[in-house]
Amino acid sequence: MSAKTVTVPAISCNHCTHTIEMEVGELAGVSSVSADVDSKQVQIEWDEPANWEQIEALLAEINFPPSK
Repeated sequence: MSAKTVTVPAISCNHCTHTIEMEVGELAGVSSVSADVDSKQVQIEWDEPANWEQIEALLAEINFPPSK
């Protein structure tokens, strides 16, 4: 299992966190997504067939790109 915690500056409300959790959580292989409004952090855990590049691309597509 792989895991990553990233900062997503665009998070501003609970609707943002819900959108991230729902969209990323639908990817095959993603087992856990937890987004926090106050810290603007997103914790993601995944296994194959998901990979970080795919998850990062989806975050960018839904307008919540992680900071570099």
